[in-house]
Amino acid sequence: MSERILNVGLIGFGLSGRYFHAPFLKVNPRFRLKKVVERSKNEAQEFDPAIENARSVEELLADKDIDLVFVCTPNDTHFSYAMDALENGKHIVIEKPFANTESEARQLFEAAERNGVVATAYQNRRWDSDFLTIQKLIREGKLGDIVEYESRYDRFRPIVLTDTWKEKQSDGSGNVYNLGPHLLDQAFVLFGTPQTVTATIRSVREGSNVDDYFTIQLGYEDKIVIVKSSLMVYENSLRYAIHGTNGSFIKRGLDVQEETLRQDVLPNVDNWGMEPEDRWGHLHSDAYSGVIQSEAGDYMQFYDSVYDAIVYGKELAVKPEEILRTTRVIDLAFESNERQTTISY
Repeated sequence: MSERILNVGLIGFGLSGRYFHAPFLKVNPRFRLKKVVERSKNEAQEFDPAIENARSVEELLADKDIDLVFVCTPNDTHFSYAMDALENGKHIVIEKPFANTESEARQLFEAAERNGVVATAYQNRRWDSDFLTIQKLIREGKLGDIVEYESRYDRFRPIVLTDTWKEKQSDGSGNVYNLGPHLLDQAFVLFGTPQTVTATIRSVREGSNVDDYFTIQLGYEDKIVIVKSSLMVYENSLRYAIHGTNGSFIKRGLDVQEETLRQDVLPNVDNWGMEPEDRWGHLHSDAYSGVIQSEAGDYMQFYDSVYDAIVYGKELAVKPEEILRTTRVIDLAFESNERQTTISY
């Protein structure tokens, strides 16, 4: 007997909907991308003429055939759209940030439980090639016990853009909400819940109305964990610097999946997610010093996890308690910055 096919609706068809979700949903036979909310454009039909159009969120949610909704809209709308979807009995995936506060996140999970549906966050960076490589190195003991872990995601955007919601002051705007969830989630996957949070959050660009720089230090008993991001780093190739009792691992460059998707390549080609050799990281240790071939990145694992949770009742890869931890730490980071002190988790 063939597997059930889940009908999917996307709220929004910008960068996230068009280049992250639509390609994976198109080539995964377990899903059918049925309908997309675009208030005036028809870009979803340009991607795939079989996709239906909805001119409002209400129209999408009224479609009884839609099983699963992806919320791919500006951050200040995530909570309201997700709550509407849940109350209409739809499973949901929310782009990061899942919610702008821990309180909002808890309300969404309570609504999901009340309506008997699945809710999760799109934490695709767990399946970046470099992060999978780091997990393998740690698992194999190549670095020994981790003493210091630094993860960066920098860009050089000195000119404040005026045509994007990301640069305008509103709930959920700014770099902490944009990139913080990814960096924090990866750290928690590796090291679990921190004991303390210490943050510096700034606007460093002239004319910026949102935070565009942050350093968040996570306190653990036996290691220092730092996640950082700035929009004013000209040489921004450094991604990870990890130091352990047996060696160090330095990684530059970004996972190739996003740039490949932006070239209109679907994620069903050979060698998907394979990094070029010039992006491979370097391991430095007594046992071996040299390049380490990166594992293949594979965002499709996220979609298969969502499917298995909805259809077979399996545990989500990105679990509610993990999402709540990330939203809580972001709350604590803003509190730490405001009070200029270390906050206990």
